[in-house]
Amino acid sequence: MIKIIAPATSANVGAGFDALGLALAFHNSVSMELSNTISITTTDGTSVPKGPSNLIYKTAKYVFDQMGEKLPGLNIIQENNIPIARGLGSSSACIVAGILGADALLGHPLTKRQMLTMATAIEGHPDNVAPAMLGGFVASAYDEGQVYSVKKDISDSLAFAAFVPDFQTFTEKSRSSLPSTITRRDAVYNLARAAVATAAFCDGDYEMLGVAAKDKLHQQYRLPLIPGGEKIFELAQELSAYCVYLSGSGPTIMAVVHRDNAFFFDKATRLLAEDEEMSHFRLHRFEADNTGAILVH
Repeated sequence: MIKIIAPATSANVGAGFDALGLALAFHNSVSMELSNTISITTTDGTSVPKGPSNLIYKTAKYVFDQMGEKLPGLNIIQENNIPIARGLGSSSACIVAGILGADALLGHPLTKRQMLTMATAIEGHPDNVAPAMLGGFVASAYDEGQVYSVKKDISDSLAFAAFVPDFQTFTEKSRSSLPSTITRRDAVYNLARAAVATAAFCDGDYEMLGVAAKDKLHQQYRLPLIPGGEKIFELAQELSAYCVYLSGSGPTIMAVVHRDNAFFFDKATRLLAEDEEMSHFRLHRFEADNTGAILVH
């Protein structure tokens, strides 16, 4: 039986809608082996589909089909630490684990770009699957059926403060809140800030992230769907985070801070408990994952 460990991810990083993402040191693990039947279990009690609709199984079968091979069945054991439908890349972790596992079972015929392209075909966009596979901060473009990703390791001077609520938001519903057209002014606004965000992570100029994470394409439409979300943004800004943004489609809200900023975490935790509107959020401290998904054995 082989084992794959895949990290949580945080997509968009503000202005980089469907293009930017980063990996967090918080992981799911998947063990799998070929079988004549489909057997899917979890070690943590999470309810997941136990048949062919299971995302890890579907992904592995997709890879086998693309390679012209028949998948008789799989024995899958999942450990799901990443919360589902919270904007932390739980589905991308499953997809990436399924692809790496299938590639291993087939004897490693796939290149990294082929695996990224398959992952994007399943997920629909590369902002989560690319950092889940590569680790670090990743900028990605999908062009003529291929995914092109550039990775930068994230400095260990940063910590990520994830405000995770006790309710879910599914990407499909969140996307339905977005306008079907945008103005050129708003497009340029985001292009400029996505470029600055990329440069800030590459150069280590994190003071620029406060400007770079601003957005006009999705956050203003999604934030009203998250009770207490606007107050979380205000809280993170008042406590001098480098930046605060909606993680993926939400409902998790992510702040980037210096790793030694204990005041931020202590003060924010106390304020969450004191404010009824924000009390359904829990604050989690994450480090970056610069390795990405790995095959353990």
